[in-house]
Amino acid sequence: MSSSPASPLPSDLSPVPTLSPHDTGGLGGHPRGLTNLFFTEMWERFSYYGMRALLTLFMVAPAAAGGLGYDTKRATLIYGTYTMTVYMLSIPGGFLADNFLGARASVLYGGLVIAAGHFTLALQSESAFYLGLVLIALGTGLLKPNISSMVGSLYGNGDPRRDAGFSIFYMGINLGAFSSPLLTGWLAQSDQFKVMLTGWGLDPNHSWHWGFAAAGVGMTCGIVIYILQLGRLAHVGLAPARDIPRPWGKLLGVLLGAAILFALVRLSDTNKNFAWIRYGYVVVPVLAIIWLGLKADLDSKRLAAVFVFALAAIIFWAIFEQAGSTISLFGDQLTNCEFFGYKFPSAWFQSVNSLFVILLAPLFAWLWVRMGDRQPSAPIKFTLGLVFLGLSFVLMVPAAKLTVDGKVSPLWIVGLFFLQTVGELMLSPVGLSTMTKLAPAKLLGLVMGIWFLAAALGNKLAGVLAAEFTSTDGNALAHFFLVQAAWVGVATLVLLAFAPWVKKLMGGVK
Repeated sequence: MSSSPASPLPSDLSPVPTLSPHDTGGLGGHPRGLTNLFFTEMWERFSYYGMRALLTLFMVAPAAAGGLGYDTKRATLIYGTYTMTVYMLSIPGGFLADNFLGARASVLYGGLVIAAGHFTLALQSESAFYLGLVLIALGTGLLKPNISSMVGSLYGNGDPRRDAGFSIFYMGINLGAFSSPLLTGWLAQSDQFKVMLTGWGLDPNHSWHWGFAAAGVGMTCGIVIYILQLGRLAHVGLAPARDIPRPWGKLLGVLLGAAILFALVRLSDTNKNFAWIRYGYVVVPVLAIIWLGLKADLDSKRLAAVFVFALAAIIFWAIFEQAGSTISLFGDQLTNCEFFGYKFPSAWFQSVNSLFVILLAPLFAWLWVRMGDRQPSAPIKFTLGLVFLGLSFVLMVPAAKLTVDGKVSPLWIVGLFFLQTVGELMLSPVGLSTMTKLAPAKLLGLVMGIWFLAAALGNKLAGVLAAEFTSTDGNALAHFFLVQAAWVGVATLVLLAFAPWVKKLMGGVK
């Protein structure tokens, strides 16, 4: 293992001697490596959410306005497939890091591929658009799960700073997600920037690609920070020893499984005769719950509980992740994007959720500590998360009806994001924590894979549902929101009814 300072980036990415995992030299007494991971993840999320804020809007924008001119159905299905793939590739990405590359190298290589993807999107061609999406999905699948695992590796077993460290890291995610749509949206949509481009002798209709390029600059900043502070991570994320056999067969199986799932999903999109495949998103978890729940051993019962939470998560993300499709289109086409006379880009709505997370997350953290053993169980927290999610779409029913008379106030979307953020804070961090508690010791990777897969399928289902969005019929749009809210309501009642049984399946895990 090289430690030569003359080689700042050797093959094993270990530029300095091993540091203590109990290092307290960082911000607030945390390990110094947390600062590196905080800013790397902040810029990675800056790039991801900055691009995501523009993606659907760019696809549906007319070619004369610099967009691709796709209809809503085509755009939202592509959006759903893309966001699904990002999460789905986290499974092989984590496997590659654990068995071949190590988390530290995986984050670097993933970041480089992501940056290449964003800069490819900045090119003005349809083929470059698809290539850019592929690169970003591949890079994110490699970076996203492994940077989180390194945060955990900074702390020893039983280290009381661990939860606080993840809270700080989570704040970095939301700072990036909050700030990026403000910049990329301004570059892509604002009249001010288009006037600037005209003054420079450039085509203002190409402003979309400036927004995509800004996302790439953000990821590049993250890579630079990561490399400059790599020494702080010398003791975590190492690749397996060279003399350990590599599980090539298992890697092939993981990649083949991901490819088959992707092919089935695409088949359900492109051939109406195979649209029934989408029912499998719900049917397969239900069958797994029944099969495992009826077994006698504790591990099987806990895995049944894992599938219950995964199914709830699929339903949650299927509504929540319409932020970048349904709500993005509603904000752009049906909302008065003005504040005290100032016209703002509709992409700015994508910052509202992260702003509410930043404001509300400390309150929820305080609430759970304050309640102690009196806080609701995980099944009840999931139920409450679905309640607030359903209410968010109920809120959009009158908003949709008001569009018959013209564009509506932006406060409708602000209210939606407030309700959804409350639901998110009830479900998302609780779900991740519960997965780690329920997973049998030898099946932690499998359980985390199930959790990522639930997010992937929920994202895909969000794209499928968003395909029915219409901006030309207010009453039909109100029905669109009401039907989805009703299905969430049914799922909420079912989960509430089965909550006592799920608690028994959990076998004492709280």
